[in-house]
Amino acid sequence: MTNPPSPNDLVIGSIVDMAGVMRAKVVPSSRLDSFVKSGMGASPTWTVFCVDDAIAFSPSFTVAGDLRLHIATEDLRDLGGGTRWAPARFTNQDGSPFPGCTRSALDRAVNRLASAGISALIGHEIEFTLFDATEPQLWAAYGLSSVLSTEGFLTDLLEAAQLAGVPIEQVHAEYGHNQFEIALGPAEPLRAADNMVLARIVISRTARKHGMRASFSPVPVAGGSGNGAHQHLSLTRDGAPLFSGGEGPYGLSDDGASAIAGLVTRLPEFMAALASSAVSALRLQPGMWSGAYCCWGLENREAAVRFCAATLGNPKGANVEVKAVDPSANPYLSSAAILGMAASGIEQGLALPPEVRVNPADLSEEERIASGAWLLPTTQPQMLSSIAGSELAREIFGDLVLEALIAVKQHEVDTFAHLPVEQTIERLRFRWSA
Repeated sequence: MTNPPSPNDLVIGSIVDMAGVMRAKVVPSSRLDSFVKSGMGASPTWTVFCVDDAIAFSPSFTVAGDLRLHIATEDLRDLGGGTRWAPARFTNQDGSPFPGCTRSALDRAVNRLASAGISALIGHEIEFTLFDATEPQLWAAYGLSSVLSTEGFLTDLLEAAQLAGVPIEQVHAEYGHNQFEIALGPAEPLRAADNMVLARIVISRTARKHGMRASFSPVPVAGGSGNGAHQHLSLTRDGAPLFSGGEGPYGLSDDGASAIAGLVTRLPEFMAALASSAVSALRLQPGMWSGAYCCWGLENREAAVRFCAATLGNPKGANVEVKAVDPSANPYLSSAAILGMAASGIEQGLALPPEVRVNPADLSEEERIASGAWLLPTTQPQMLSSIAGSELAREIFGDLVLEALIAVKQHEVDTFAHLPVEQTIERLRFRWSA
């Protein structure tokens, strides 16, 4: 927080639920101290709110009980216009950690790596689509005309991001009509997830000021381009990178290779935490650059794990990009899953799988068997079955988080599985917006 809030400011504390929807409590700045020390009350059912605002009651999440939402003064960010925001954390009434809190789950994943002397940085990419825009009428993917015709929006967005402390490193017009992508600078995992949430808030507010709405839906328009939320991961031990400086392919260290192996081996178990909305399967397909194939490869944009080597053109250093993540994911859970999978690979000393250097769709069945480049699960029932049976997911998330996630996603299956796709897309178009 750069300047203390004035007496008339609003203070927002928000969480991200299991469906990836942001939910918040708001107080006048005069009650900031209470928000920090005693927290704001919230029913345990906040943990099982669904994408359509239904509640997925489960044995541990009922009408009884109470939680507290706490924020930290040092986390406050200035949104402009007399509004401040901070990420919130669930606790029990006595202030002790609540095991169902997703920010706490990410803390545990960070600590798991730290126990092996490993530190992580994560960089998020955010794709979004603007609606009700009068300009541009013509759209060119990555086009200069597309950027210049939305110049006012982009200028205001960068200004608002700077005020709020959102580290935007790049913005460009994406493939889809009125679609943009911004890249956030790398940060330690919890701060990176907070930055991702804050970026969505800033994008949504700026779009409204320009008479538009920003959609972060994985598929905002039937037949159109999907929005991704790729995550870049780098790992170091005692300051030395694990993805470069070693004797393995492209300079991989043994632990770096094992981290990639952990990701590739365990990704199918975690798709319910990465890309499991009722519309996610429409994006997670070959040819969509969504990482539909469970494999890895150097700069391979069709692989679920894209390796970015340490080169002159990559000043941030070697990293891996997990491409399968989409904006319906809770960023704290998706980050915890990615860190946990990498940690598991290192702990087990897993061998690096064969690299896929071509479009996996062009492989023969024999080549696909040899490389292990199989399609990731895309249907919600497949994803739920995989994560429910995953001991690693239970280790990383804990019983309460896993119970809540499965309950919420099962509600989505029951609600949307039999609806026409176009109707589901329309109903969910702005559910992940701020």
